[in-house]
Parts: sequence; C-alpha cells; structure tokens
Amino acid sequence: MKALIRAIVDTAALRHNLGRVRATAPASRVMAVIKANAYGHGLVPAAKALAETDGFSVARLDEGLALRAAGLANRILLLEGVFSAEQLAVAAQQRFDLMVHSVEQLELLEGRAGTDVISTWIKVDSGMNRLGFRAEHFADAYARLRRVANVAPDPTLVTHLANADDRRDTKTVAQLQAFAAATAALQGARSIANSAALLAWPDTRADWVRPGLVLYGVSPFPSGTGADLGLRPAMTLQTEVIAVKDVREGETVGYGGAWRAARHSRMAVVAAGYGDGYPRSVESGTPLLVNGRRAPIVGRVSMDMITVDVTDLPGVATGDPVVLWGEGVPVEEIARHAGTIPYELICGVSQRVQHELR
Repeated sequence: MKALIRAIVDTAALRHNLGRVRATAPASRVMAVIKANAYGHGLVPAAKALAETDGFSVARLDEGLALRAAGLANRILLLEGVFSAEQLAVAAQQRFDLMVHSVEQLELLEGRAGTDVISTWIKVDSGMNRLGFRAEHFADAYARLRRVANVAPDPTLVTHLANADDRRDTKTVAQLQAFAAATAALQGARSIANSAALLAWPDTRADWVRPGLVLYGVSPFPSGTGADLGLRPAMTLQTEVIAVKDVREGETVGYGGAWRAARHSRMAVVAAGYGDGYPRSVESGTPLLVNGRRAPIVGRVSMDMITVDVTDLPGVATGDPVVLWGEGVPVEEIARHAGTIPYELICGVSQRVQHELR
C-alpha cells in the first residue's frame, strides 16, 4: 500500500553525482560519506547505488556493521573511530579503517592483543577545534601510531575544514597552511576536502576526497542549488492533498491563528508536518508544488498537516500530488525559508516516511 508521504530516492542521481565528484577531482580517490542514514536517503540503498566509490565513511561502528550485514565488502572508514577495546576488536574483525584523533584512541591501539592488521587515518586539528591532535602534538602522535604492532604502515593524514563553504574566508587558507606544516615531513596519503572544499578550493583535492552533501545533489554553499553545480537532487519528498476547504476573508488558519485570509480563499490540507521531518520553522509563503504548480504554505506547520493557499490554482482536489522538496522546489530553498541548512532537512526525514527507490 502506498504511503501518503514518501521520500523518493533517485539512485541514478546518486551515481551521476559520484561521477561529477570524480570529474572534479580525477586524481583523487573518493571516500563517500554516507553517515546519518546516508543523509536521510537510506544507508544500505545509497551504499549499493554508490558501490563504485573507493570507500565509504560513516560516523560510528553500528553504521559500518549495517553495511557489512547487507553484504557490502567495500572499504569502510569510521570517522569518529572507536572508544573501547570491545569496539576495537569488532572493527578489526570487520576490516574497518579507523580514524585516530585522540590519545585515548592511540592507547587502545597500543594495548590491543589482536593480530588483524588495521588501516588507520590520523587527524590534525588545523583550526576547527573539534576532533584531532593539535599541530604541535601531531608528529608525536603519528610516530606513536606507526610504532603500534598490527597497524598498517603510513596512516592517511587528515584534517577537516570549518569554513570551506565561504570562498572569501581566510580561515581555509590558514587551515591548509597549518595542515601542510604539520604533515610536511610525514609519509602517508592526504585527505582534506569535504563537499564544499572539493568544489571551491582546488588545493584540497588531495589523495582522498570525502564528499557528503554533493553526492545527494545538494549545494554545500549558502546560496544557489545543486542543479547550479551540475548535480541532480536525489530526494523528492512527496505527499498528497487530504482535504480542500474554503476560508472566508478575515478568518485565521492553523494553530495560534498565525495567518489571516485577506480575501475569500481556498485551502488545501496536505499530509506532512514536523512529525515527518518537515521544519516547523518555515514561514508563511514557503513554496511547495501542488500538481506541479507552486503554492504558498500558510499558517504554522503542525505535526501531521500543512495548509496551503491554492486559491489561484483552480481544480485542486483530494489525492492530488504535492512535492515538499525536489525538482522545482529545491531543498536549499526550503532550508532558507526555515532559517536552517539543507543538511538538517534531508537528515531529519523521520522514520514514518516511506522510502521508495527509483
């Protein structure tokens, strides 16, 4: 039975976007970021669609285990690493690559009794001040890691950029300089670029790139859309009209009476709300598509329903299709109306939304 609200995922678009990444950084290997349920697109289906990548990166152990359970044998990097001897033993048995970003993780590896060889990535904190060894401590951490038995030689050297989505910000230049200085005398492949850096900062296209958002066809920049960058949006969030009614001039709509009709109006109620992951914070006037035509949301988004002014769209009826975001109404545009970023919207699609692959 077809669900009222569905996240329709275009697997051909995922493959197209991976091709765009390869064309942008032809000399780099691609570590596709599919954490957070592949940014809301479905972890295993997205991984299978992107199987031609050079590797997958996920945040945590359970995500990697889900990929292995689905039969995926690709190289898998745990971006946060592991945090206990038990997790380390499982990661080694599953042949996961490990990010090493703390002294505690070094100590776990140093105290490990297993014989499986582990590939590691070691992170420099070049200025984001989140995970990683500070530049002045990095050479010592790297030397310790190389001395650990059963760790593959020459770990990959990694950093993460804080402001790569701003082409004018000097922070990225400073981070690149700090990373280069910290790693100049060290052996190992390099990995710097996230989605924004991949597109905006050519010097970050090192041995490995780590694209996330662009694989899903969404722009990592504050303005514009993925389509502007030659990407294809992979997700369409679609629902339908469940009621149509008239509202008299002067009447209000929805909780709190946040919108008042300035004329006799025709309203469509659609089956979607913040319970499905659609942001409550969107303002009246935010567009969606009813029968392929734009119409504005009016009043507050509730848990299960959104009200839309279809006065200027004659013929709207119960059962008509509604696109909340997708082609014709980009998720980047909805994010701007909600005062947030598209990452939050696509990652926030709730479990009750049915995923459909195409």
